[in-house]
Amino acid sequence: MAAGSGQAFAWQVFPPMPTCRVYGTVAYQDGHLLVLGGCGRTGLPLDTAETLDMTSHTWLALAPLPTARAGAAAVVLGKQVLVVGGVDEGQSPVAAVEAFLADEGRWERRATLPQAAMGVSTVEQDGMVYALGGMGPDTAPQAQVRVYEARRDCWLSLPSMPTPCYGASTFLHGNKIYVLGGRQGKLPVTAFEAFDLEARTWTRYPSLPSRRAFAGCAMAEGSVFSLGGLQQPGPHNFYSRPHFVNTVEVFSLEHGSWTKLPRSLRMRDKRADFVVGSLGGHIVAIGGLGNQPCPLDSVEGFSLARRHWETLPAMPTARCSCSSLQAGPRLFVIGGVAQGPSQAVEALCLCDGV
Repeated sequence: MAAGSGQAFAWQVFPPMPTCRVYGTVAYQDGHLLVLGGCGRTGLPLDTAETLDMTSHTWLALAPLPTARAGAAAVVLGKQVLVVGGVDEGQSPVAAVEAFLADEGRWERRATLPQAAMGVSTVEQDGMVYALGGMGPDTAPQAQVRVYEARRDCWLSLPSMPTPCYGASTFLHGNKIYVLGGRQGKLPVTAFEAFDLEARTWTRYPSLPSRRAFAGCAMAEGSVFSLGGLQQPGPHNFYSRPHFVNTVEVFSLEHGSWTKLPRSLRMRDKRADFVVGSLGGHIVAIGGLGNQPCPLDSVEGFSLARRHWETLPAMPTARCSCSSLQAGPRLFVIGGVAQGPSQAVEALCLCDGV
């Protein structure tokens, strides 16, 4: 499927991970894909760390994480990878912060989070790591915002988010961190807010038009896209229980408002718990769960230039709950759930057209 002039989409299949996992933490550093922690076949968090050399396409076992964890956040800071939060083997949120020193092949402990948290969202800018929200041991959503100063190895508090949540989507655009959605307990959040890194103030924007869990979000060309998910029933909703949708809602940063695209511009497949990214002038939606009895392999892309959805090459391994990471012209889809935790590592790529 054409992505643009002289380019096309294709899948690149890499050697499978030595360890199958879901909710793994991923990072890309100096030509290496790192996969850290996650949950294995037993359902318990792992301390396993592995890296894929993108030149030789070989896997190497790394020193194990000091703290076994799943669903952590990771940030690359030069030659180190900082791992923040997550869930431990006792299913409790983690306060421990650990750094993998790539040149030395070892881990070092860093200053812990002020409060243990899972579902923390992280953003890096100019060597500073911002950690937003999370869920604490009391299961209450957090509104805290912290910034990590690597030179002093300390966390500092910043003004709290207007809406506490965990598992939110975050985007760095200009000097602002945009925070969209997330959850409070089992309920999806519709809030859309931005933190100005210079003024250190929060701005509230209009909320998402519809309340959906496990939706996919991406930012491209000054717009924020919220796709699919599980629609939550409301007081005037015909459905009495959550159901998969193919909804597409777009927020224009220029106009400051949401647009719910008409039926003709909705995704072709209803899906939730899927991978979303911006690649080759398209917003792409990959895999996930739908009305079928097994995970989806279907892939579609919304052309930003032509303003319509196109069918893209199917994912080689149908999966949901995948980790994902974008590195240059590749959107990696890592692990997740097929019949059980998966070892698959595949990337949707931009390549020369034929």
